[in-house]
Amino acid sequence: MLQWFYETIYGAAADFFAMMGNMGADIFELNWIQATIKLFTLFGWALFVAGVVVAVFDTAIEYQNGRASIKTTAINVLKGFFACSLIGVVPVKLYKFCISLQNTFSHDLSALFADGQSVDLSGQSTSALAGAFAVTGNIKITLFNLLAMIAFAYCVVKVFFSNIKRGGILLIQMAVGALYMFSVPRGYTDGFNQWMKQVIAICLTAFMQTTLLFLGLLTFPGNMLLGLGVMLASNEVPRISQQFGLDSSVRVNMMSVVHATTTAVNLTRSVARAVK
Repeated sequence: MLQWFYETIYGAAADFFAMMGNMGADIFELNWIQATIKLFTLFGWALFVAGVVVAVFDTAIEYQNGRASIKTTAINVLKGFFACSLIGVVPVKLYKFCISLQNTFSHDLSALFADGQSVDLSGQSTSALAGAFAVTGNIKITLFNLLAMIAFAYCVVKVFFSNIKRGGILLIQMAVGALYMFSVPRGYTDGFNQWMKQVIAICLTAFMQTTLLFLGLLTFPGNMLLGLGVMLASNEVPRISQQFGLDSSVRVNMMSVVHATTTAVNLTRSVARAVK
């Protein structure tokens, strides 16, 4: 009975945290959001076609100098084709998978925690009865308990708002990813590789933040200070990921954009001279 009680309580908490994570994923079920993703995908295809044309001209110019590699150009075009086909699909699927995995993991943790709490069934039942019939005047609210509750509310609220805006951030990332479709067919993949790391960082943050928050919640009743430490650590996931190259912020590789623009201008001049 007591095990069922613990599983119910912490299972409900796991469902609540899963609901917070699903807030960012549910945005992609809306028709107008899907239409926006479709627009970004079509824009990426347009840039891909332009990039293929430029790649062909680059290969032709290099062929005159004896440095052309048709195999490399074909591989780059194939990379761009797959990238353009997946920029509107893989980020959403990966994000939903991380949310589903976090929900399953939280329920398993709650069941494991309930098993540990139900080992001493008689002692837990006695404590529950003693707490139920205790005199309310003996309850003391210390400054530490008050600060702990404030910190707990701060962690929950901050993760809550982070999950709300994460779906919009992922939508922006897909729009930014479409901009790199001009460079990938031409062999410049540094910006697109960084974009993939950013998408992975968003999904990792979605999984780790809610998981650490739930782990802190499980630790909180037994040790408030350690539980708060784990929950506060959930807010540091994006910063720690950034130290290892997984930046979850939206950034455009301006050097890649400038390089692509300069190359296009130089190519136009070369074609104009060849025509003359």
